[in-house]
Amino acid sequence: MKVLKLSAQGLPQSWISLEQAVLHYAAEEVRWEVGAQVALFRGGNNAVTGEQSQIAVSSIIGTKGVPNINPFDLKPGLTNGKLFARDRCVCAYCGGLFHEDELTREHIIPFAQNGKDHWMNVVTACRACNHRKSSRTPEQAHMPLLYTPYVPSLWEDFILRNRRILADQMEFLMAHLPRTSRLYA
Repeated sequence: MKVLKLSAQGLPQSWISLEQAVLHYAAEEVRWEVGAQVALFRGGNNAVTGEQSQIAVSSIIGTKGVPNINPFDLKPGLTNGKLFARDRCVCAYCGGLFHEDELTREHIIPFAQNGKDHWMNVVTACRACNHRKSSRTPEQAHMPLLYTPYVPSLWEDFILRNRRILADQMEFLMAHLPRTSRLYA
């Protein structure tokens, strides 16, 4: 289970472990929290009061400080898992829905024609379509794209990079998605 760590302004920073979240609580770096309590850590007993210390961890925390970088300048890392999730495991050429094991990262403009490995030049393709298209462009192969590629937003990237998102975390992230996002549905 991961905790969604946000800046104090509410911008996603990272997915962190429960233990990392506890460190933020213990260092008094958590400015606010939303979502459900996902864990309760118990510590030692106070020598004076005898009371046991405890830290309740919420699924979403806002931490003190301002990020050193503008998160809107960040380009999400391209991985097959995130690509397949962005494209909903649908082949861009035949429209079939496939399991991740049957999919490939397909370069619209192939490497053989100086294509680059970035979000705007890749789509999800089944192995058969990728093989059929080979090192040609969609036009050269007479295989038109059924959808266009796009660079995921910061919010979409946080959804794409974590497969086990809690309901309240998903609700928080989905509330910030662009209206044009393919992740709706």
